[in-house]
Amino acid sequence: MDRRKSIQTMILGAGASALAFHGCKTEDKTADEVLNAPQDTHYFGRTPDELERIEKLNAEQLFNEHEMETIAVLSTVILPPKEPHGGPLEADVPEFIEFIGKDMPDMKNTLLGGLMWLDHKSNTDFGVEFKAATLEQQKQICDQICHHDDDIPLDEQPLEIQFFALMRNLTVTGYYTSKVGIADLGYKGNQPNVWDGVPQEVLDKHGVAYEPEWLAKCIDQSTRNTVATWDDKGNLLT
Repeated sequence: MDRRKSIQTMILGAGASALAFHGCKTEDKTADEVLNAPQDTHYFGRTPDELERIEKLNAEQLFNEHEMETIAVLSTVILPPKEPHGGPLEADVPEFIEFIGKDMPDMKNTLLGGLMWLDHKSNTDFGVEFKAATLEQQKQICDQICHHDDDIPLDEQPLEIQFFALMRNLTVTGYYTSKVGIADLGYKGNQPNVWDGVPQEVLDKHGVAYEPEWLAKCIDQSTRNTVATWDDKGNLLT
């Protein structure tokens, strides 16, 4: 979502909350009516303009069938699949790379030129297109272009070096931002936990202690599962 739209949404949300407490009216509607009005949840965080752009890009074609097959092969050379989650193909990495190539046109020449270089190099060295070469032959080609001189800006280095660096970044990004890649990482998202402060033995070791007045202001973790109750006037009961 556009940053300005996000800020605008937060401001409008805060305004609506204020109206709810004061019972004001907006355009002949009470605050409750405004807040309870059906919301369009179709976009799931995407603005209409973003959805329109996505549909437009999906309708375009950057790579032909041969190029997509080559990208699929190269992505698995860069990031070999492993059990039980699979690899770049299971994560739709080739489709991701094509979408990014359309969304960021500055990458187009590097991607297309690099794919042509791969086939030319493979045909020259092994007499077959890159996607038809053996895995060992494919690795031999990649080994020649997978390192670059850190003292020279990447955009000033040979096309094939730029291409491989871009493909490696896109492959890893596409995989580890997918459901498959996240499962492979074992990432479970934010998990609730409890922190009761510095352990007592550590406090004793250093001869320090929490001040009772300060502790009284902290959350009592023993009541963390207690559901708060309020009276009709909004006063906290328990």
